[in-house]
Amino acid sequence: MQYSKERRFRRFNLEIPVSLSFSAEGQTRLLRTKSKNVSIGGLLLRTSDQVPLHTPVNLTMQVQGPLYHRPVQLVGEGEVVRIERSESDSCFAIAIECKHPIKQLGILT
Repeated sequence: MQYSKERRFRRFNLEIPVSLSFSAEGQTRLLRTKSKNVSIGGLLLRTSDQVPLHTPVNLTMQVQGPLYHRPVQLVGEGEVVRIERSESDSCFAIAIECKHPIKQLGILT
């Protein structure tokens, strides 16, 4: 599979907490990591755990910043479309393409 450099959505270099859940070997796994960049159509994660290519995933992100008094929770579901192993350490860059645009679930109290 060849990776296309063209993007449908603008990417933002944001490092925010991401919870990723997926099925592996008959069990649901939860992976807590951080994003490297995010768009409404997907995101790139950096993690020490590998997630198999084409794995369906559910993701939750919590965004908090100077414009928000309380964290905003964003959710999405998608598929792992690319995995790259870092040459400098034992981490992976995992690209996730979302089935639908990432949406806001609510404001956390």
